[in-house]
Amino acid sequence: MPELSGYRFMWVLAMFDLPTDTKQARRHYAQFRKALLKDGFVMMQFSVYIRHCASRENAAVHIERVERHVPPDGEVRVITITDKQFERMRIFWGNRRLPPESPPAQLELF
Repeated sequence: MPELSGYRFMWVLAMFDLPTDTKQARRHYAQFRKALLKDGFVMMQFSVYIRHCASRENAAVHIERVERHVPPDGEVRVITITDKQFERMRIFWGNRRLPPESPPAQLELF
């Protein structure tokens, strides 16, 4: 069995800016996002989706699938990084947003 290497496994990041100003543009956005999810991508941040792949060759297959689903407007960028590069990612948190308060159980009148 070959040794597992963090330099062989790849992560594919798809980053996109797509318009949502018209009904048709929103539909294209939704179709693109659903295509990413169907292909095994998960949301990493808003408009940044990521997928783990077993090799560069496997990553190339998924990059071609992303390219086939690019909407007519907007911009999509794809980058691949090794598992070793991904594990060196640093994540910084500022002030976390608090969830909105829950509405009261009943309407109060004074």
